[in-house]
Amino acid sequence: MSAPQTSAAPGRDAKRMRTLVTPEGLSLPITLAPRGARAGALIIDVMIIGAVLLAVFLGLLWMVTGMLDGTSLDPDQLSKGAAEFLGILLTLFVFCTWYGYFLVQELGPRGATLGKRIVGIRIAARGAARLTPEGVIARNLLRDIEIFYPLVALLVLTQMAQTGEEIGVLGWVMTGWFLLFALFPFFNRDALRAGDIVAGTWVVERPKARLAAVLSAQGAAATAGASEVTGVRYDFGEAELSIYGEKELQTLERMLRESRPEALAAVHAAICRKIGWDPGAGDERAFLEAFYAQLRAKLEGDMRFGKRKADKFS
Repeated sequence: MSAPQTSAAPGRDAKRMRTLVTPEGLSLPITLAPRGARAGALIIDVMIIGAVLLAVFLGLLWMVTGMLDGTSLDPDQLSKGAAEFLGILLTLFVFCTWYGYFLVQELGPRGATLGKRIVGIRIAARGAARLTPEGVIARNLLRDIEIFYPLVALLVLTQMAQTGEEIGVLGWVMTGWFLLFALFPFFNRDALRAGDIVAGTWVVERPKARLAAVLSAQGAAATAGASEVTGVRYDFGEAELSIYGEKELQTLERMLRESRPEALAAVHAAICRKIGWDPGAGDERAFLEAFYAQLRAKLEGDMRFGKRKADKFS
């Protein structure tokens, strides 16, 4: 689920602010990536892939010619079958490099290619769902249909026209195809391209890391779990702290730093349901501060003994 953000942080474009609901039911504020940043990231990625492919091709060519130099084998006399086989291998290499570049990086923990990381954006799943391999594959396959296939077709048609061949209205058809999908993000408020709609993804700005006060030295976290409001002491057992891992700890820390009452209440209720506590009301922040401090201490203690819990599914 997603909804427009009603209040924007200073210095940010309010029109690009949204609220993302995570699979755990937490509401996180995000900022949609500008269209220019997305285009810039794609250009950088294409340049990186092109440079890698060119370097590999020239390297292999240098190696092969060097190995055959001075022997009875002449590369210029390569048989048709051998040339076709090498062409197939080269095509497979280009295919794996092109799609592997995007899939491996966007399915990683950063959710971004090198180009996206340079401009400070990443992809994220819309709605209360996780980013899936199927979604990443779909958005990358559709990008070729939206942009690169019509561009390649236009280049071929241009070459044909220069040699005097009749292309008819095909050039206009390809131009219309390209413009339809290239301008598609300008005609919806979330700047989604067709691949984003099919895959259920957003492209958002990557949060910039900034030093902040240590949460474990504030509020109930600093008073052994005791609330400054009600005086209640919150102590959680091993089983209750074992339901979450590092990812959930980071999410909880982010929510405590933002201090939005409605978000804290939702997180408080979600944790209470998980551990079987009566949520009550009015002391949500103290509860969450104590839970954060004790969960962090447990995870850090486990790591000292070589045990690591990345998330609640680990």
